[in-house]
Amino acid sequence: MYRFLLRPRWLAAAAFALAAAAVMVMLGNWQLHRYQERSATNDRIDAADSVQAVPMTSVLARPTAAGTPGEAPGKQLAWTKVTVSGRYDPAHEIQARGRTVDGDVGYEIVTPLILNDGTAVLVDRGWIPAPDGGALAAPTVPPAPTGTVTVVGQVHLSESRPAPIEQRNGRLDTRRITVPKLAQELPYPVYGAYLLLTEQTPANDAAFTRIPIGHEDAWQNGGYAVQWWLFAVMALFAYGYYARKEARGESKPATPGTTREPVPATHAGDRVAEADRKKSRSGDRVEEYDRRKAAGGDRVEEYDRRKAASGDRVEEYDRRKAAARASSGDRVEEYDRERAARAAASDSPKDTGR
Repeated sequence: MYRFLLRPRWLAAAAFALAAAAVMVMLGNWQLHRYQERSATNDRIDAADSVQAVPMTSVLARPTAAGTPGEAPGKQLAWTKVTVSGRYDPAHEIQARGRTVDGDVGYEIVTPLILNDGTAVLVDRGWIPAPDGGALAAPTVPPAPTGTVTVVGQVHLSESRPAPIEQRNGRLDTRRITVPKLAQELPYPVYGAYLLLTEQTPANDAAFTRIPIGHEDAWQNGGYAVQWWLFAVMALFAYGYYARKEARGESKPATPGTTREPVPATHAGDRVAEADRKKSRSGDRVEEYDRRKAAGGDRVEEYDRRKAASGDRVEEYDRRKAAARASSGDRVEEYDRERAARAAASDSPKDTGR
């Protein structure tokens, strides 16, 4: 019954359905992996206020050369809560302009923190609003504490799409905190990520607003994963559905005016049965043509009958016309006889007198 599945067309359809299902399953697995990554990231963000900070040097790779960044950490380390001690270098402070917090535009102030071994990590001390003079006016920045400072913060990966860096207001000015590009402007080795300050000893200035950390939409990736898996099931189901229709002889609609004979459950050969069905359909078309031809002959015969009836009406008209003419001639002849009789009657007394 399903031998037709071995035909090239159906083999190709099966291969396509399997390949499509496999690709969709892989896409679903990839979306599941993204869901797990984002969920772990959100967990680290939520746990920042409750977990113990770990030494930064145990999380980030130590840089080795001045003017170059250290190895960038992977996404699995983003937002990890760390602690580090050192002294701020306000001479190489960075202002990142055009940064938005709660709908207001201002600056993020990033100050290098130099560790005891001579390496440095960039610390985002917080956000301050732009002055009344506009976004390009010099901001009022609280000075960094002097002496040894202990910082607790969360690892922030370097931002992509580097922006130009220039000197403005006595600071390095840029729009993007791109660690590799900023490291080229600094005279010491710089770690491959920067820190968002959450706590500091001594305390951070109250003029700074803590940079909010937004959660990632992990459920979106979870929904995409389920969607791709459903598509894979639908691809296989569609193949099975159309194969079953073909086996039951339902793959093509019946011709109007003809009756499709059911396909037997078992038969000697699919090709023979298919040939018989085609032959039956061909015979039905011939029979339909004969019926149409016979109907055409009936119309011709009806036309002849109507034409003959029209001829009969013309002949009847001719007979009536001839009869009318004959009747008129008889009346003339009768009139002539009556006239002759009257003339004979008038001549008869004269002859008797003689």
